[in-house]
Amino acid sequence: MIGRHRSIALGALFAALGTAAGCTAALGSRANADAPPFLSRPNNALGVVYSRSILAPERAIGEPYQPGQPELDVRGRRIFVGSSDRGLYALRAQDGAHLWRFETLGFVQSRPLYDPVENVLYFGSNDGALYRVDANTGALHWRFMTNAAVSRRPVLSHGLLYFTNANDTVLALDPKSGALVWQQHRTPAMGMEIAGHAGPAVYRDKVYTGFSDGTVLAFDARTGAERWQPVDLSAEAEQLLGELPTYLDVNTTPVPDEISAGSVVYVANYAGGVFALDSETGTQVWQNSGVLGVSDLFLWSEPGAPGEAGKPAPEPRKVLVASSGTTGLWGLDPETGRELWRRAVPYGGVSEPAPILGALLVSATQLGVFLVSPLGGELIDGIHISGGVTMRPAAYGNRAFVVTNGGRLLALHVPSPRPLPRETRPAL
Repeated sequence: MIGRHRSIALGALFAALGTAAGCTAALGSRANADAPPFLSRPNNALGVVYSRSILAPERAIGEPYQPGQPELDVRGRRIFVGSSDRGLYALRAQDGAHLWRFETLGFVQSRPLYDPVENVLYFGSNDGALYRVDANTGALHWRFMTNAAVSRRPVLSHGLLYFTNANDTVLALDPKSGALVWQQHRTPAMGMEIAGHAGPAVYRDKVYTGFSDGTVLAFDARTGAERWQPVDLSAEAEQLLGELPTYLDVNTTPVPDEISAGSVVYVANYAGGVFALDSETGTQVWQNSGVLGVSDLFLWSEPGAPGEAGKPAPEPRKVLVASSGTTGLWGLDPETGRELWRRAVPYGGVSEPAPILGALLVSATQLGVFLVSPLGGELIDGIHISGGVTMRPAAYGNRAFVVTNGGRLLALHVPSPRPLPRETRPAL
């Protein structure tokens, strides 16, 4: 069931996050974070274009959540998305019509990677395999089997395909043949682990990822050789807590960036907080030990508001957004790790945000989907959905797509006060 602001749960979220009713911004304002077009009309910014059930009719049981994220083929007007009914779906973006479905042996919880050059999709499954399929037909090209779930999006770079699995293994494949080029494995941590695993991040000539024993490593992108000594973030948490934490995991995919201190990667340890590490050496640049339980990091950025005539344009602004199932949504200063804002979520967790027209679109596992300001975390609008939404939305222009925990594909519309640039006008 989809409802607009009528449930107690949604009211609780509005109370926890605060409303944007006091904000004033002209409808003609440029779509930036200082004055996103929605702030002048809060609670009237998100609309549902259509809602379609996408699950296989024979589905009887499955996970109560639909994680991952849709992948958008803007030129082909297609949506590719995985499901807990063990399928990868191709859907027509205009109306959600079914194009094809590819069956695996496990839940498909990873965001697919679409390669428009080859017109193929790469995606993982909880059956332990990574797949390459034809984007037009869903025909299988190859299947590479590992021994653990593959639930993070692969990365195509340096002529190789990089991915990780839940058994603390990072692999590089030849994308056309599926042949193994190199792999690196760490012995998983003993004891309890948080569900999920980190994905790979490729930056310059290195591949970065985190492991369940609380370490972060960098590997040579072409050979797989270790380029760092393992950086043990669980040791930082142990020093902070005075004892070894129950959960050591680094499940966040590293996020590369350039700050005044140099080139860094942002990572998070479940019990130790959020860190910025020097991308060349792994040396700690900063730590915020108060941001706990983080599952995803996202670097939001945009150019500053237009400057006065004859003056240089302001520098781009950035906010590091941390999503936590235990402490809510955080905005951090990328230069120092200092907390800029925090918004608790009264029930369940919150997804990694997707940027859309100067705002952030997030999912709440037990509530629905919500628009949030990236600069202050203010709630702009929301749609309550019975059963909630775990999946990270995918957005292009003023259109967004997400699958609810109940298995319904939602196409969402966010109105823009001005015509969008031609390259971002929704063809979807």
